[in-house]
Amino acid sequence: MGGNVRAAGLFGGNHSMAAKMNVGRLEAKTVAVVGAQWGDEGKGKVVDYLAGSFEYIARSQGGHNAGHTVIVGNQRFVLQLIPSGILRPGKKAVIGPGTVVDPAALVAEIETLKKAGVDARGRLYLSDRAHLIFPYHLEMDKAAEAARGEAKIGTTSRGIGPAYEDKMARRGIRVGDLRDPGRFAEKLERVIKEKNAISQATYGRPLGTEGILERYLELGAQISVYIADTASLLNRAIDRGSSVLFEGAQGTMLDIDHGTYPYVTSSSATSGGCSTGLGVPPTRVGGVVGVTKAYTTRVGSGPFPTEMPDLEASEVRDRGKEFGAVTGRPRRCGWLDLEVLRYAKMVNGIDSFVVTKLDVFDTQSDIQVCVGYMYKGDRVNDMPGEVEKFSQVTPVYKTVPGWRKPTYGVREERDLPPAARDYLKFISDSLEVEIGMISTGPERDATIISSGTKLASWL
Repeated sequence: MGGNVRAAGLFGGNHSMAAKMNVGRLEAKTVAVVGAQWGDEGKGKVVDYLAGSFEYIARSQGGHNAGHTVIVGNQRFVLQLIPSGILRPGKKAVIGPGTVVDPAALVAEIETLKKAGVDARGRLYLSDRAHLIFPYHLEMDKAAEAARGEAKIGTTSRGIGPAYEDKMARRGIRVGDLRDPGRFAEKLERVIKEKNAISQATYGRPLGTEGILERYLELGAQISVYIADTASLLNRAIDRGSSVLFEGAQGTMLDIDHGTYPYVTSSSATSGGCSTGLGVPPTRVGGVVGVTKAYTTRVGSGPFPTEMPDLEASEVRDRGKEFGAVTGRPRRCGWLDLEVLRYAKMVNGIDSFVVTKLDVFDTQSDIQVCVGYMYKGDRVNDMPGEVEKFSQVTPVYKTVPGWRKPTYGVREERDLPPAARDYLKFISDSLEVEIGMISTGPERDATIISSGTKLASWL
């Protein structure tokens, strides 16, 4: 694979009995990539890089609020819904039934790729069971967020949450419904009547629904060539021995069940979501890669124990270009939180970590790492489930020396400054899991693969 660099493995040692018990998984051709923090960890680049070794790349959940930035040569791509594997010639990209799809956004993304020389036709598959996002979902998203006042969640107001609400309330309309205009019209009329009544009662105004039917039938015709039964597609591919890379959106701490509820997304962002969101049994997921930055960020409201003071956060934000790929919103920045990563390792079954944006710390003389939490004078042994308690924990920090030397673009492990290698080893030893990949820049080949690791065996 072009650009692969396999260096002497410093971070992939024999950490635990679990590593020995999972030796049979080294031959896995199905691997899930999940965010281990609050999203924005750099999964887009990681998936793009790993996609070179897989035939199918499948997105399991989320909507077009989750942007993945990928730089290939001199081109910069911001993908919102289509798996970043589409940028690899000949690879097949799948949007699974666990996603919610704004067809206008999808068509725009397909056209943007086409103008850049990337043709999705014949390589992109859209689940007929994925739920549709409508303009009234965006209206209700904005109205609900405004009504929360100071308790706002910090949504992107792209209709993701309301679309998932309709899905769970069993009044959602799915991609497959677009193939039958008569049935689609009946369902849409029924839902609009109900949504208008809700909006009028809750927010004192009806929804703007004029022209939706005609517009969505037009969009349905444009995406019809991509619609498929993706669960059958993927399972048959695995039966044939094809390799599949499962791609999640957002991150573990934004998972609807396991994140900092209610400051979370509306879907299952952990590895379990790959099974439910794609129709692939959990027994067919052969390994899990967790992506983390060398520090921590989060967008929107909610608890963030290791958040930096404004001055320090501003420097990290500028160096790391910590602004949303889709929204442009500045991200909150903080020190690396090992408690979050331990929790992510547990709930996802992470076999290998990827550390991104190591170069952002190139100017730091000292680096703080959170190694535990205190709550009202006592050590916290488990991740707090109540957001009120989590908001009041105090991080326990360990200070490690910085390296104050450039790591940007380094492609071999041995060329990293000793203090940078020590920092990575400290993370690996603390979590008792390998670091299989290190990203030293946004470019595809600004990547180090640690030899002798599980992740290396999947390439």
